[in-house]
Amino acid sequence: MSSNEIRAQLNALARERLEAEAAGLTACVPYMEDLEAEISQCRAALVGARVTEIVVARAKLNGPLVG
Repeated sequence: MSSNEIRAQLNALARERLEAEAAGLTACVPYMEDLEAEISQCRAALVGARVTEIVVARAKLNGPLVG
C-alpha cells in the first residue's frame, strides 16, 4: 500500500472512532481496544511507508549509497 492509501485507511479509522463515540460505544471495551490497536498499527505502517518513499526518492536523486 502507498502512504496515501494508508493515510486514507487511517482517516477512515478515525471517522469510525468518532462514530463509535457518538453512538455511545466507548463502554464496549473490547471494541474500542481493537479499534485503537488497529489505529496504532495503521500509524506505524504509515510511518514505514513514508520513510520508504523518502529513501526511494533520495536514491533516485543521488544514486545508491556505496561503502
